Amino acid sequence: MHKNPAYWVAPSNPHGHLCSSSSPSCLSFPTKHSQPWRVFPHGSGRFGPPQDPIPFRIITRAPVPGSSGASQEEGGDVDRGLRRGRRRATSNTEAFRRAILHMQRFGESGGAQLNVPKGRWLTGSFNLTSNFTLFLEEGAVILDPRQKNVLILTRMVPSGAICDPKQWPIIEPLPSYGRGRERLGGRHISLIHGDGLTNVVITGNNGTIDGQGKMWWELWWNRTLEHTRGHLLELMNSQNILISNLTFLNSPFWTIHPVYCSNVVIKDMTILAPLNAPNTDGIDPDSSTNVCIEDCYIESGDDLVAVKSGWDHYGIKVARPSSNIIVRRVHGTTPTCSGVGIGSEMSGGISNVTIEDLHVWDSAAGVRIKTDKGRGGYIANISISDILMERVKAPIRFSRGANDHPDKGWDPKAVPQVKGIFISNVFSLNSTKAPELKGIEGASFERICFKNVTVLGLAPSAAWHCEFVSGFANGVFPAACPQLQDMDAFDWCLQR
Repeated sequence: MHKNPAYWVAPSNPHGHLCSSSSPSCLSFPTKHSQPWRVFPHGSGRFGPPQDPIPFRIITRAPVPGSSGASQEEGGDVDRGLRRGRRRATSNTEAFRRAILHMQRFGESGGAQLNVPKGRWLTGSFNLTSNFTLFLEEGAVILDPRQKNVLILTRMVPSGAICDPKQWPIIEPLPSYGRGRERLGGRHISLIHGDGLTNVVITGNNGTIDGQGKMWWELWWNRTLEHTRGHLLELMNSQNILISNLTFLNSPFWTIHPVYCSNVVIKDMTILAPLNAPNTDGIDPDSSTNVCIEDCYIESGDDLVAVKSGWDHYGIKVARPSSNIIVRRVHGTTPTCSGVGIGSEMSGGISNVTIEDLHVWDSAAGVRIKTDKGRGGYIANISISDILMERVKAPIRFSRGANDHPDKGWDPKAVPQVKGIFISNVFSLNSTKAPELKGIEGASFERICFKNVTVLGLAPSAAWHCEFVSGFANGVFPAACPQLQDMDAFDWCLQR
């Protein structure tokens, strides 16, 4: 049996990101003498080898082929149902659920892998299990089921069928949100879901998972949505997660949503949605720690990547921050939102975020930090560097005042604290707005640093717009606003 790969936190990495010591990849396979490491318990503020290191073990193939491994081309009743589904275009929901339930028995003996071969596998929502790999082979497509009362919205299906949101069950709202993000009450479950899991891999040979989101977008556009839309993939309260080498299409809502998770790697993903599809964020780590997102291509109707941590007083009460997050080598476009956003749901706090090697084009914003009164929380120690933008309207933007609150319980005196933002080596072509930095009166927006930032294509009269912020800028064009000549921030900014 092959040696199981492990993720670890490199001791030479001061930010504690999940990385390899020998390459710029977040994925590390141990050698014979390698020592798997992990971070210290949440809240300790320390990184390195703990007293009792626990490796991040992921089973990438079944230890005993034919028993703990299964394929949709074998496996008795489960598999016959799946094969019938492929031929008849009927739902395979129960077959997927039975297969995963069957594989739970192998969790303590090393885990199991479910292979999805080439074909169109129609399924409703299903839950994953721990110590489990879902592997989609080349040409495999998992998509929402075509049933009597369900509309499958693809180019290959005639229009005019009836759509039924009830096929996606309602689950409880997240504690840090207090309600559905779009509507009061609960929310629809994601197509692929998991809660309280450990050691999960979702990968393949560029297989596809299609959320068939048009039904949901139309409900939103027509103002007939009763509950918040579900995600394509949501993992809650889980750890040691790898999502890689797949194509995700047409999510009803945010596409990949790890929430209350730790040790998450998302890499080599293609995420696509129509550019007018509402709220189809690509990847949204939410109240999660030790997250690495790299080498992804994303086209969506919202932020390509958005870091979140809870909504107003609910997020403040739960107090689950997002921290130790790296986003690198992400490429994409979004005409309405940003390449990488931080917030606006940031009430649990966001810190130690590195964003680098970002390429964004034909988008509303490149990098955006979103806050508001009532949010509370903090945004601290953010490093943004090596960003290329083309035809991006507002390359750098701090925004406020969305007036977006869960209910009347929000506290207008709860203002965010923003400190230690370092933005360097940014080049933007054919932009229409100079950087816009809007803080909040009565809040602290300080040590905002810019170095080597060039924005071209602006009108001669275009100028930086700054309110309630302080920091220092060096080597920027056009010239920065007076608020960014704060000598108290000079030394700190130059030391970065």
